[in-house]
Amino acid sequence: MQYRALGHSGLRLSVIGLGSWLTYGSTVAAQTARDCILRAYEGGVNFFDTANIYARGEAEKTLAPILKELNRDAIVVASKVYFPMGDDPNERGLSRKHIRTQIDASLRRLQVDYLDLYQCHRYDLETPIEETCNMMNDLVRAGKILYWGVSEWNADQIVSAVNVCRANAWAVPISNQPQYSLLWRRIEQRVLPMCEQYGLGNVVWSPLAQGILTGKYTDANRPPKGTRAAGPAAEMMEDFFTQPVLDAVQRLLPIAKHARHPLAALALAWCLRQPTVTSVIVGATTVKHVEENLRAAELRVDPSTFDEMDRILQPVLVEEPYLA
Repeated sequence: MQYRALGHSGLRLSVIGLGSWLTYGSTVAAQTARDCILRAYEGGVNFFDTANIYARGEAEKTLAPILKELNRDAIVVASKVYFPMGDDPNERGLSRKHIRTQIDASLRRLQVDYLDLYQCHRYDLETPIEETCNMMNDLVRAGKILYWGVSEWNADQIVSAVNVCRANAWAVPISNQPQYSLLWRRIEQRVLPMCEQYGLGNVVWSPLAQGILTGKYTDANRPPKGTRAAGPAAEMMEDFFTQPVLDAVQRLLPIAKHARHPLAALALAWCLRQPTVTSVIVGATTVKHVEENLRAAELRVDPSTFDEMDRILQPVLVEEPYLA
């Protein structure tokens, strides 16, 4: 396993992180979750990411007894806050009140005294950035969190937060958690350069485009039974799950075979080629998936391999009319 510093901080994360979105606490049995987490830990993974909104708290509850089996001092436990956790108007967003309520709730569910990393899951247009930054600083001073970061904020929003914190001598955000993969690259134009300039590390989610980049899907009309594309989460894959995309990904398989690496591992290594990407967060539903993903940490890939993959996927990249 390889480890990288998270932005301009002394915190070091494994380049492979294990997440729990759409898996632990919901679609994956508790014993399987335990097997996956323990295997990841044995393989050198020290970064475990979750959020209060994942399965409405059940993901955090599922992680709690498993994390107790690990060396707490050796692992980095991350969670998030923003999305509605109830019907009350104050049970959402990044207000001081909501953050205060949710950090305590996450600590209880995870059965830990502190979080290593606490992330603002989205930007809150209704709460002053000063209020959010001040509250995060208070949590650091109180010892409830060690570091804080953001997720899916655009470049201008992140710069604003950093500048507010610097001006007030508050704890600055050290991380960003954006979506990033061979098929989803919108952060490359502004977010990644900004993170390098301002000292944030990126812990990217969906680096396999929700499984598309494993190459297991071939027919957009007939996803294999038991896969995410055949279940209730299929609608979240609609940006990627088109026949042109699937056909292009199939053309990557001979490249992976020639490189003697699984396609999934190559796709993860492609993300990690970026110096501002600290870790790729994978979701695993079996121990086999964990072991396959761990291989990405060890890969030494000829740049020409990545160039060829880029050439094949360029015509089917998922783009949005949004400048991050």
